[in-house]
Amino acid sequence: MYQPFLDYLERSLSKRFNLQHRPIPAGLEAQVSDRGRNPATIKSWCYQCPEFRKIRYTYIDAGASAQIFNSVIYPSHQYELPLLGVDFLSFGQVKNLIVMDFQPLFQDDAYLRKYIHPLKALHEQYPDLAQDLEMKFYDANQYFSKYLLFAKTDPETVRTRVFEAFKDYLNLYWQMLDDAEPLTNPTDIQRIVTAQKDYDQYSADRDPASGLFSSYFGHEWSERFLYGFLFEDAVPLAVAAKK
Repeated sequence: MYQPFLDYLERSLSKRFNLQHRPIPAGLEAQVSDRGRNPATIKSWCYQCPEFRKIRYTYIDAGASAQIFNSVIYPSHQYELPLLGVDFLSFGQVKNLIVMDFQPLFQDDAYLRKYIHPLKALHEQYPDLAQDLEMKFYDANQYFSKYLLFAKTDPETVRTRVFEAFKDYLNLYWQMLDDAEPLTNPTDIQRIVTAQKDYDQYSADRDPASGLFSSYFGHEWSERFLYGFLFEDAVPLAVAAKK
């Protein structure tokens, strides 16, 4: 269901950036589930370039029962840009949840005016995709913007409106990168390093997909995938508790 989104992202990235493969830990690049009646496959891609230190995306194909596309783009540490986060989930063609945002590293007014306010006009073009849904696992005021696209919708809307919004959000993000001034002060750069690590820790501690991964691929593989690839700068809670 989300293959056109993945294809468009790959074309858009390869057209604009000098991508290099970023290593994925052995055994985490792909996996096949042999559990239950609905076999599932998961495959991930990861790249880097001078502008982005990590570009990752993952596709889960469980046939008619589940289609999931997830991506996070991390700017290089000399840019204080938000992260670009995408999470599209469809279960049985009935439940279709879409999440897409410029995820702010900071919540102060100056940062939000500079990096989040430019999203306002584009966000207003998609009121049907900005539903007032409750966040069950995350604080909506942390690492999310008020111009988040967050909606439950139908497959036809995914193929049309969501796909158009996806392209528009990507193009605005590339434009913001073009306009961004790289940081040069080591203290400023270290602030971004810390903020991106904090994002990984926050996300890994709360990611509801961990249970889904476990159900398909087992708990051990799921933990490795969560902390070894998706949020590699996070420390597992059990490890952190021992320190």
